[in-house]
Parts: sequence; structure tokens; C-alpha cells
Amino acid sequence: MITHLARATAGAASAVCVLALVTTAPALPASAAPTPATQAPATQAPATQSLPLDQAIAALPQAAESSAGYDRAKFRYCNAGSNPDDGCDTRGEVLVAEAVSAPTVESGCRLVGGSWWSYYDAREITSAAALDVAHTVPVVEAWESGASQWTAERREAYANDTGDPRSLVAVSAASHRSRNDQDPARWLPPNTQATCRYITEWTAVKLRWQLTADREERQSLTQLAESCPNTTLTFTPAP
Repeated sequence: MITHLARATAGAASAVCVLALVTTAPALPASAAPTPATQAPATQAPATQSLPLDQAIAALPQAAESSAGYDRAKFRYCNAGSNPDDGCDTRGEVLVAEAVSAPTVESGCRLVGGSWWSYYDAREITSAAALDVAHTVPVVEAWESGASQWTAERREAYANDTGDPRSLVAVSAASHRSRNDQDPARWLPPNTQATCRYITEWTAVKLRWQLTADREERQSLTQLAESCPNTTLTFTPAP
């Protein structure tokens, strides 16, 4: 991955959550409802796949990366989440889902109490404010690996992917910001016991979203996987 150390300070800060506007289309009168003959055929759900970790890494398409045209605003993060009625945006939903000890969810999705385990640095966190919700594969890495060719809607879906719990993870703000936008060739969790989990989740997210890897990234992942015997990776391609 092409790194940009100048972003290490400004780019590392958590993005401001912007709620997506939800509109409801007016209901069609009964006479205008589509008949079964005119309805679009149901699409088949993507098939879940399982691969040994080394084979999963080998399945990543290799390609050079470029950050040309990248803008963080092109990934609309923190929309209304997977459940627009729960009062929480994407960040809030992830924090509630990953809590080790459940917080009290107050009005506006204000989280009081609770505890979380930051696996990047093996720390227990007892304040939601001390956590970042990290994209396992940073959005700039996604851009460089294929997302530059996506529609705005698909980039938003990526940025708010709660369909796979490995896509977004609650970790300490300090560990997340030390990583910034670096790939596993240049950064690994300071908790060395987490290396196999991290590279497995990184690879799973890339496969889920059909993202590429550059040569150095693939080489590093392959070497690291040698210390993760008998590891199987399961993923479901993103719709």
C-alpha cells in the first residue's frame, strides 16, 4: 500500500458522523402495483466461502495501488446504521454490538457505562469516548485497492458495513491512530497475540469486497500466515 505519513495526524482523527437522510417513497395505489410477471427476479444470495488462510491470501488479486483522486468524503461514514429505528448511527451500533459489558443506551444513542476489549493492544476500555470504530481495511486502502471504481452508494455501503463483524471493530483510539492508513506490511497490532486474527480479518474483508493487494502487502501477509497454522477463513461476498 502507498502510505502518506502527512496524514498521520490529520487523517488519523475519527471522521465526523453524518447521518444519512432517509426518505420514504409514497405507496403505489393497488392498481399501479407491479404484477408478478413484471417484478424483477429475486437475486441469489452470495455464497459463503471457506479457505485456508494461505489460499485466501493467494486468492487476493495482485495490483499496483494509487491514491489518485482519493477524498475521505467519498466514503460516507456513520449513516443511520443497519437499523434506522434504533436511534444509533453506525458507530453507535458497533459499540453496542461489541461491548463486553453492555452500556446503557440513552437518548441520541449516548452510551453510559459499559466496557470493551481493544484487541489491537489488549486493553480494556471503559469509556466509549476512548474508542475509535476502525475500518479493518482503512478506506484509503480500499480506495487504492479498487474502491476508486465504485459508485458512491457502494463506497457508503463499505464504510458502514455491519453485515460482517470483521469490517468495523471497536479499538482504543491510540492504537487505531498509530496505524492510520497503513497495511500489514507496515503496521501490525502492538498486541503480538493478535497478529493472526488481524491478518485473517484483513484478508477476509478484502475478499468480501473484491479488493486487490499490492505485491509487498501480499508478500507480508503470506509470510505472517506461516505463523498461523490450521487457520481457516470464511467470508461472504458483499452484495
